[in-house]
Amino acid sequence: MHPSATLPATLPASARAALDAAAVPFSAGAQPPATALPAGACDAHLHVYDARFPAVPGARLTPPDASVADYRRLQQRTGLSRAVVVTPSTYGTDNRPMLQALQALGDAARGVAVIDGTEADAELQSLHAQGVRGVRLNLSLGVGTHADMLMPIAQRIAPLGWHLQLLMPADLLQARADVLSALPVPLVFDHFARLSPADAGRHPAHAVVLQLLRAGRAWIKLSGGYLVSPEHSTEDPALDALARSFLEAAPGRVVWGSDWPHATASAGLQPMPDDARQLDRLEQWTGGGALFAQVLVRNPAVLYGFDPLPELQEHTET
Repeated sequence: MHPSATLPATLPASARAALDAAAVPFSAGAQPPATALPAGACDAHLHVYDARFPAVPGARLTPPDASVADYRRLQQRTGLSRAVVVTPSTYGTDNRPMLQALQALGDAARGVAVIDGTEADAELQSLHAQGVRGVRLNLSLGVGTHADMLMPIAQRIAPLGWHLQLLMPADLLQARADVLSALPVPLVFDHFARLSPADAGRHPAHAVVLQLLRAGRAWIKLSGGYLVSPEHSTEDPALDALARSFLEAAPGRVVWGSDWPHATASAGLQPMPDDARQLDRLEQWTGGGALFAQVLVRNPAVLYGFDPLPELQEHTET
């Protein structure tokens, strides 16, 4: 339902227009974050969907179209300015929707592609020229993907200086810990490494992730908190200890992502998140100030190759 649909009829037209302008497709709420974002703030995990491109057979999520124009409205509402567009499991290895989004977003965007490892070197170099800086291997929802692809994919992308972004169940992460430590590329775990709040300090996979972070071998995205929360909400206070465990282990290896347009919410698996509130939660986990700016600006600039902002360098943690 549109935010203005439940407002009293006596609301002034100017106020109603302001709420209409603030409404963002696939995002609950209409207010900006409680704390203004620093210049260069990056959303390190979002997707675009376009019905002109067919879903791969067996895709488990086939959400409605979600365009760059739609996402621009989220940037306007929140103050986010940089973006990392990730090819979702819906399209398999078809990176065209992601690449079109990069072209539309320009120099303020980077991409994470999906490949099967059989691509020619020229194709990978073309992806790099268009702004791709990593490859995602989805071992939770991906179609036709398996853990034996870890090393071959990593070896293909290592010459490009790319990272390998992983979404994998905690038990599999634990079982492949030795392989993960030996890969010739940096790792990026998205969606809290698919660890639930109850896994913090208990599941061996949590210790594996912390070790890789401390060793400078991995990064983690504080994205999709609602996916790992038993309450299906980023507001879940049980997420606090898990988020802070990563921040305390390696503050220079943590980035944040909205996971817009929240395909699992469109599928009815949880309520639609309020992305401004997701940023408020990040501010709570970081305590605001320099660490908040580091996670939103400096860390993604390093990971994705954005131009650094000099005024932040002397105030950030490593």
